[in-house]
This record gives sequence, C-alpha cells and structure tokens, in this order.
Amino acid sequence: MERIASATVSAAILADITRSFEVVQRTGEQLASGRLFDEPSQNPQGMARADELQSSLGGLEEYAANVSHGLGFERAAAGALSSISAAVQKARQVITQAGSGVDNKQQLASLAEVVEGLIEQVKVEADTQFGGQYVFAGTAITTAPYSTGSEDTYHGNGEAVEVTIGKGITVPLGANIEALLGNGAAAGDGKLLDVLRTAAALLREGTPEALERLRTATLEGLNTNEATLVDIQTHIGLVTAQLEHTEAALEALRDDTQRALAETTEVNFPRAASEYAGQQVAYEAAMKTGAQLIQLSLLDFLH
Repeated sequence: MERIASATVSAAILADITRSFEVVQRTGEQLASGRLFDEPSQNPQGMARADELQSSLGGLEEYAANVSHGLGFERAAAGALSSISAAVQKARQVITQAGSGVDNKQQLASLAEVVEGLIEQVKVEADTQFGGQYVFAGTAITTAPYSTGSEDTYHGNGEAVEVTIGKGITVPLGANIEALLGNGAAAGDGKLLDVLRTAAALLREGTPEALERLRTATLEGLNTNEATLVDIQTHIGLVTAQLEHTEAALEALRDDTQRALAETTEVNFPRAASEYAGQQVAYEAAMKTGAQLIQLSLLDFLH
C-alpha cells in the first residue's frame, strides 16, 4: 500500500510540475510573439471574438473609405458652385453696367464678350472632376456634363450618385446641375445658360428695347437662377456636414474596435511580464518541493 501511495504522490507531483512548466512556457511564447494565441485550439472563444472584431473593422474601413471619397466629391462640387456663383455676380455687374446708360455699340459688344467668357467659365466649372469622375454628371460619371463652345446641351443624366456610409445608410453625392444651368438658349428653358446667352445677344443688339429687356427680364432670370444655386449649395453643405460627422463617428468606432481587437489578441507586456516572473518562481518552487517529496518517497520505498 505504501508503494502505491508513493507512486500516486510522485505522479501527482510530476503532473503539477508539468502543468506549471506548460504555463511558464506558454507565457514565454506569448511574450516572444506578442500574441495571446495563434491557433483556435489555444483559445476558441478568443479566436471567435477576434474574427468578429476583424470583420467589423473591415466594414468600418470600407465605410470610412466611402466617406472620404464622398467628402472629396462634395468639396469639389462646392468649389465649382462657388466659382459659378462668382460668375453670376460678375454677370450681374455687367448687366447692371450696361443698363445704366451705356449705349456705345463697341462697349456693349465688349460687355457681351465678357458675358460669353463667363458662360464658358460656368461650363468648365460644371465639368469639374474628382478622382476621375465628373461630379455633376449624375451616374454618367465618365461623361462631361457640358461641351465648350456654342453648344449648351447637358450630357449627364441627373441621377444621384449614392455612397454607402453605414449599414443601410446611403447619401447622394453631387447635384443636378441641369436644374441650374439648363440647356442653353436653344432650349429657352430660362435656366442660367439660357439667361446668359440671351444677355450676350441683347448686349450685341444694343437697341433701347434690348437694353430694357436686359434691365428687367434678364436680371429677373438671373435672380431666379441665383436662388436655385443657393438651394443647391445648401444641399451640398448639408451632405458635407453629414459626411464630416460620420467621418468623426467612424474614426472613434474604428479606434474602439482596434483597441478591443488588441486586447483580445495581443499581449499586455507589463502584465504578462509580471505574471511570467511569478510563474517562474512558482515553477521553481514546485520543482524544489517536488524533488524533496519524491526523494522522501523514494527513501520510504527503499526502506
């Protein structure tokens, strides 16, 4: 019976020493690799949690990329609209000047050239691109909305480009520039290009009747289109503000997710080093105690 007891004690001691060694070895490996586990079998729950967090992080990165693109798109559109607004103000000055007693044909022709230059400037701004995409072409992002020269037809489709910035959340980018610029004098739609083409023609005509129309109907049309421009700028501003807010929220959520992933998979070196030192002490103590007990058991066995 004593021999059986001695064998049992020895086996238990060796098992304890083995477990203690495995703990020390595992902690040492973690300190060396910086990772809490490398295989699912080492921590099934931790691995599942890490996979979940990694998947969430991938989705957040995709949303963040979409938001970044959307912000660039909207800011490019806002810059173009600001330039169009400046062109409208310049056209207003020219028309006001012409309607304030200028009756010299040469001067009126020069003012007409200024207006025609503003028309080209407006169309160039309408053809603004971001990342190789025309921001005012609708979903026809590879098609220039307007051509330079006398032809003023809109070549986009006016459909909103949408970008996903969250689960089930999309925002429209750009704006329907045709609602502002229209299709020129040939269309007679009263939009900005039509008004400016008409203004240039009236300036070249230069008759009292033409100048009267310039002072009244043309300025009224300019006012109407300027209101449309302000509406579009407001829309772009609201979308930009939403994107900026989302960008900040995604950044915070991404930081939290990265932190949780690190806590799940990466070693906390100060804590692990302290545990490792304690485990080594415990292991050495177990070895010493085990050696003494096994020696005593062996002596008992021999006697």
